[in-house]
Amino acid sequence: MTAYRYVRLGLLGASKVGGTWQVTAADIDAYRAENDTPAVAGSPRRRAPWAARLEARLVAGDARGAWGVVEAALASGAEIDEVYLELITPAMQSIGERWATGELDVSVEHRATGIAFRLIGRLGPRFARRGRTRGAVVVGAPAGERHSLPVALLADLLRGEGWEVSDVGVDMPPESFAHAAVHTADLVAVGVSVTSEACLEAAAQLLATLRDTLRSDVHLAVGGLAVRDEEHALALGAHGWAASAHDFARQLTERGLARPIDGSDDEEFA
Repeated sequence: MTAYRYVRLGLLGASKVGGTWQVTAADIDAYRAENDTPAVAGSPRRRAPWAARLEARLVAGDARGAWGVVEAALASGAEIDEVYLELITPAMQSIGERWATGELDVSVEHRATGIAFRLIGRLGPRFARRGRTRGAVVVGAPAGERHSLPVALLADLLRGEGWEVSDVGVDMPPESFAHAAVHTADLVAVGVSVTSEACLEAAAQLLATLRDTLRSDVHLAVGGLAVRDEEHALALGAHGWAASAHDFARQLTERGLARPIDGSDDEEFA
């Protein structure tokens, strides 16, 4: 049972064959090499390679094991946003790169994405905050963009920062995206995620439509793997480049768009 638990947590490499887990001599050697290394002062479990362990469970299609890795990381002291940014995000990025190079079949990538969505489905409610929000933000992706996981991660992380978030999803026509934004009460910002370089032109069209439709004080930010830097974001028509969800929230605060939160458990009524 100890070996089984190690496999489920990603501590010990294994492959499932005919309903049983098989561990090779190389898997055991790798486990010994990692655990014979002297621990770093501080929190050795916190510094464990959680992203690599999660990636292994996702590639194996092991949903239960993937959740076990997340639970172990949380038990070791990882914060909920760290699970999103330092476990799920790098694990899925690595899987995407391995698919792009032909190392993994697209079916493996899709299966891993499905498991990742189930993980954030269990974690998402933990980001909810009671009381008055800082304001409303709309997030989504332009027409042609099919990577919905980054948008879902962004939405939860922004909720954790105290924002009311409307996630309009991916592959959204510019007119429909703008319609959702216009009809969002208390809107202060829009976040556009672009993962595929093939969707950069569509992102520029979307940002142009949003500029023409929304109030001039609504902040437009763009981010994602396809957007290189601040200069690239401005060239696409955004007001700023969001390197991460936390960076997006920081921009809103620095621009004075965030409404103060008084810590009350009750919404404010007029």
